Amino acid sequence: MRPTAALITTALALTAASLAACSSSGSDPDTLKVSFKQSTDNSIKVMDTYLADIKKQFEKANPGKKVEFVPIKAPDSEYYTKLQQMLRSPKTAPDLVYEDTFLINSDITSGYLKPLDPYLAKWQDWNQFIDTAKEAAKGEDGKTYGIPDGTDTRGLWFSKDIFKKAGLPTDWQPKTWNDVLDAARTIKQKAPDVIPLNVYTGKPVGEAATMQTFEMLLYGTTNDGNTDPLYDKSAKKWVAGSQGFKDALTFVETVYKEKLGPDVSDALDPNVMTRVRGEWLPQGKLAIALDGSWLPQDWLPGSGHEWPEWSDELGLAAMPTQNGQAPGKVSMSGGWTWSIPAKAGNPDLAFEFIKTMQTKTNAQKWYVANSGIAVRNDVAKDPSYVNAQPGIKFFTDLVASTHYRPAYPAYPKVSTAVQEAMEGVTTGDMSVEDAAKGYDEELKTAADNQVIEK
Repeated sequence: MRPTAALITTALALTAASLAACSSSGSDPDTLKVSFKQSTDNSIKVMDTYLADIKKQFEKANPGKKVEFVPIKAPDSEYYTKLQQMLRSPKTAPDLVYEDTFLINSDITSGYLKPLDPYLAKWQDWNQFIDTAKEAAKGEDGKTYGIPDGTDTRGLWFSKDIFKKAGLPTDWQPKTWNDVLDAARTIKQKAPDVIPLNVYTGKPVGEAATMQTFEMLLYGTTNDGNTDPLYDKSAKKWVAGSQGFKDALTFVETVYKEKLGPDVSDALDPNVMTRVRGEWLPQGKLAIALDGSWLPQDWLPGSGHEWPEWSDELGLAAMPTQNGQAPGKVSMSGGWTWSIPAKAGNPDLAFEFIKTMQTKTNAQKWYVANSGIAVRNDVAKDPSYVNAQPGIKFFTDLVASTHYRPAYPAYPKVSTAVQEAMEGVTTGDMSVEDAAKGYDEELKTAADNQVIEK
């Protein structure tokens, strides 16, 4: 059920007021304020630890300058809301912010971010960044508004022990969606005490449902591997009425209708991602997880969920296309960028901090700590990066089969409409047909009627 407009307005007003209350007006030219998404899991300190080291390096290299962190501890959807509230005013805008690439064009259109091209023209390291990563941080005006700090890919993680108990091969490599569902059905029958398959769904997990589940399915429904089933670039319109959309919804419906996934109440828990990484996989309670390349960061020493055996106990498989059609596998890539707000008080200092973060050495430290995929060519070619952690080569190789979201200004609203359709078929409150029709109607509103029927 949706909140009313009045409730939304009130909530946003309260958020803005609370942010303004804890921020001082004006800007200290010697203090750099850096805002980032802090994990809601208190045991996960990967970003905090990395930034603390960068702060030491920066302050040592810039005597008299100080770095002040402004962490936002919230789930993704709340982080985006709070960040946008901060960006609206010079009183609350930090000097540097961590932007999800799916939201960056929306913030560019809103005038919240500063183009970085004048800085990039003088920064030689920019030539080391791969073109696809650069594109993810570009606005429709062709200017660059963020420095990518890595990318990611997605695939299937599976428990070799559970597969063995269920009589399934421990070198499993499914070729079609039915192969994935059939494995889950076998596990349900042979190992009834575990969750056969987890796919994120519904509004509580936000973009994880859209990108890590739905788009992994949707982009596997095309017959050429290149057509974008969500946005028609030639027509510059969003796609409605496609069979691929219904097929992707049907897969989600099947998982929950046949009880191949977690209980619906658990699936719609905003903390389900933490449970997958910190509980279900390490404790052998989940057989297959459609998830991202970054999971091992939660299992490294000092993470709070140490699991040194994970690379022996878990197998990796590419998510197949719907019927095994070329290219046979599919992945989605996203990532985050460091951006400078339009209302930042110390933009020059902020870019100096970016340059400190993005030396080859520091970038490589981050990719490894965050289980990320390198976006710098010099790091990607470094054997110490390639061999730093099990799984890096598998997920890096998926870049050849990956897709990027059409992160245009309407995308956040389109994504929400996808989540609502998914939630409808997950709970059983809506049929696939009704959920797809509902999405098409929401899409017209979200995209200002810039829609093409397939």
